[in-house]
Order: sequence, then C-alpha cells, then structure tokens
Amino acid sequence: MGLTQEVVGFVRRTRYKDMPPEVIRLALGFILDGLGVTLAGSTEKGSRILQAYLRQFAGRPEATVIGGGFMAPQAKAGLANGAAGHAMDYDDTQLSTSKEAVYGLLTHPTVPVLAAVLAVGEKERLAGDDFLLAYILGVEVECRIADAVNPRHYQAGFHSTATIGGLGAAMAVGKLLNLKEEALARALGLAASMASGLRENFGTMTKPLHAGRAAENGVTAAQLAAKGFTSATNILEAKRGFFNAAAGGCDETKIVGRLGRPYFMQEPGISIKPYPSGSLSHPAQDAILDLVRRHDLKAGDIESVEVGTNSNVPNALIYPMPKTALEGKFSIPFCMAIGILERKAGIAQFTDRKVREPKVVELMKRVTLVVDPELEALGYDQVRSRVRVKLKDGKTVEARADVAKGHPLKPMTWADLGEKFRDCARLVLSRAATEETIELVANLDKMRSLSPLLRVLGGGRLRSVNKSGKARGRRPRNKRWNGTPKRSRPLSAV
Repeated sequence: MGLTQEVVGFVRRTRYKDMPPEVIRLALGFILDGLGVTLAGSTEKGSRILQAYLRQFAGRPEATVIGGGFMAPQAKAGLANGAAGHAMDYDDTQLSTSKEAVYGLLTHPTVPVLAAVLAVGEKERLAGDDFLLAYILGVEVECRIADAVNPRHYQAGFHSTATIGGLGAAMAVGKLLNLKEEALARALGLAASMASGLRENFGTMTKPLHAGRAAENGVTAAQLAAKGFTSATNILEAKRGFFNAAAGGCDETKIVGRLGRPYFMQEPGISIKPYPSGSLSHPAQDAILDLVRRHDLKAGDIESVEVGTNSNVPNALIYPMPKTALEGKFSIPFCMAIGILERKAGIAQFTDRKVREPKVVELMKRVTLVVDPELEALGYDQVRSRVRVKLKDGKTVEARADVAKGHPLKPMTWADLGEKFRDCARLVLSRAATEETIELVANLDKMRSLSPLLRVLGGGRLRSVNKSGKARGRRPRNKRWNGTPKRSRPLSAV
C-alpha cells in the first residue's frame, strides 16, 4: 500500500467514536487558540486589504469572514480566515519526532485546517463532533506529512504551512463531504499540485497569505474531487509526486502505521505560542523575560546581549534591524529589546511604532545572534537558546531555555488559553461575546450545530485599533452571556 493510500484510508475509516478523549480535550484547546488568533489577525493591515479584495465575492454568502462583517464563498472565506489566523504569527506550531526534522519544519497546523473546516462546516450545518473529527484528522495528516518530508523542503525555502497545510485541509474537508478513498486520493493529488509558499516572504503580508491559500486550496481540492475532477492518486510517493519533487524524498516510517498511533497532538505534540512572533524566538524570549524579572534589568545597565542557539534559527529569524512589526516578528534583536524595555511581549508590543522607537532601535544594536556549539550539537528537535546579558558594571547574567511556555513540556492550562483568547478577541468582540465564545468552544463536542459559535464570531462590526494596540470604537451588539456555563467541565493543561 502506497503512502497516499495509507493517508486516505485512515481518513476514510476513522470515526468520532474512535477518538481518544485526550485528543478531544487537546483539540478544543487548539481550536480556541486558533479562533483567538484569527480574530486578532483580522484587524491587521494585510487582512484588511484581503477583506476589501474579497468583498467583490460577497454575492455568494456561504461562510463567515471572521472580523470582516460579511460572508463569502466557502473557499474565499477559508482564504480570508486562514490569512487572518496567521497574520500575527501567533498560531500554534507542530513539534518533531526526531532531531533532524528542524522542529517539525515549523508547520503551523491548526489555522489552515480550521479555516477550511469552518468555511465548509457552516454551509453544511455540521454538528460539533463532525467538525472536531474533520479538524483532528486534517491536523494529523498535515503533521505526519510535515514530519516525514526531507528537511531540505524547509531549509531550501518552502514554507511548510503553505505547502503541507493545504494537504491537511483537503483531507479535513474531504471527510466533511464524506468522500470515498478514491475521491480523497484525488483531492490530495489536487492539493499537492496547488501547494506553494516561499520563506523569502517571511516578514511580509505574503507569509500569512500562505496559510490562507492553504485553506482555500484544501476547500477547492476536496470540492472538485467530489464533483469527479481527476488527478494522480499516488501523489505522495510517486517519482514525480510531492515528496520527491518538493524535497527529494521522505521518511516513510514516519507515516506508515503512525497515523493516529498515537495522534500527533499527543506525541510529540503541538506547541501553543505565548508571543505573537516567529516560534524560533520564543525560548530566548522566555529567557530574557526571566532575566529581566529576576535581576530587575534596565536598558541603561546593559552593555550587550548575546543570544546563542543552533544554526537553523538564523535561517528563519532574518532581520537584524527590522523596520516594521512584521519584520520584528522574525528579529531576535527586536524580541530581546522589547522584552527588556517593556517586560512583556504581547500584541501591543509588536507594532510598527514600537519597532521604530529610538530607544528600541538603540538597544537592538547591542544584541547579537550566534550559533552556540553546545546547543548545535544537541540537534534541531528543540529551539534551545541561551541568553547572556553583559552589564556595564562587568557582571554577566545568563539563562537557558530549551522550550517556551505553551510547549507540551511547559503546557498552557485552559485558564491560560482563555487569557490569551481574551487578549486577542478584545480587538473585535465585546466582553460578553468573548466569554460566550470560550464557553461554546469548551462544549463544542456537544453542539448540534456550529451556528451559535459562528453567530458570535461573525455578528459584530470590526472595531478599530489605536497605536497602543487597544481596541476602540463601537462594540458589536451581541446577546449578553450571563457567565453561567451550562455544560462546562475542567480542561487541564494543553
């Protein structure tokens, strides 16, 4: 049996009742996080441009454009919501099953699949368990393919969220449409030919567009396959297929017999972002914030900051002196400088104004990023980072972090996820709508329809954002939530 058949057979035969309760629990947390970053990202300039462009398609109101105040055809809604979900670079990141896989190729698994499933699920009037099943299967396929592909795929310049996210999205939508194995294989063949996205676009509006196009491609591929559109049915393993053409091969053992055994969400896991920036910066951000708080560091006391890590980090964090917030998300000097100056690194810190502030620019000049031989020798499965701060009085303080908060080894609780969601959602939703969304997601598996959730997410007008990152203007009018959960149950660490 070929790899393509391995994947589509798994998607076709898996039922919701087969799903381990732990996977359901984890999925609810990832979905809440994905919706939060989509709400926040919908306010970004790139998302506004895309929303304005997509309004010309609003004549077919099939699916909600989150934060946009309008509906669009399913594939276009997937495009808008996928791009919004990645716009702040605040969405989750898959991990790796081996030291050679460059952190699972830094694929952001939730957003492409979630945006595609939301778009199709709305028109299909799905129940919560069907929605969850499709999401989980799409993420599983996406993560296993990303984990198996030769690391050259990422190292040479492909953005795996763009290329592989569409494959997961196609399988998720194919499951929603109840496609049989042969049709699922054709959907995968279509999505693989649509796959594209280059990392040279990091730090621009095109990087988030990659996630949107992955969602759009997944919807389009599955819907065309459902209508009988043909494609190769061995696209993963074929000599001229995805793995060989895009990466020069793969490790088949990371797919064969591995799908759902256990689910990737369980082992090795998916990391939720504590900061709205490139995930390779996060352990270093944890370390600098720890040093700032433990030693009460002030910018004026610091002579220099050295960040040591492995050789793959400079390949992604490519801006030594960023000029925009998008560039700042991929800049160790900015992440260190803003952490020292403001002692936090949230949505309000990653703005164009902050990146250009003279005191930030001056401090960035004192930060260097180097390859640490000790950390390099440990491999690329984790983003191990060491931060050394040399003070003007001659002292040096340092901290090392192998993983950041949100990693399975430092998990966020449901309460932590709720706080992150509130910080994201406040840019678009009222407090009442925000709390209602959290409660609806917590009970998603028991919902007979997605309509209540989509009503809340799409029911309000977009609020403007001032320079400090705080929302202003009229709040959307949502039905007041009384704060009393109807079916809530505790969800432990995600």
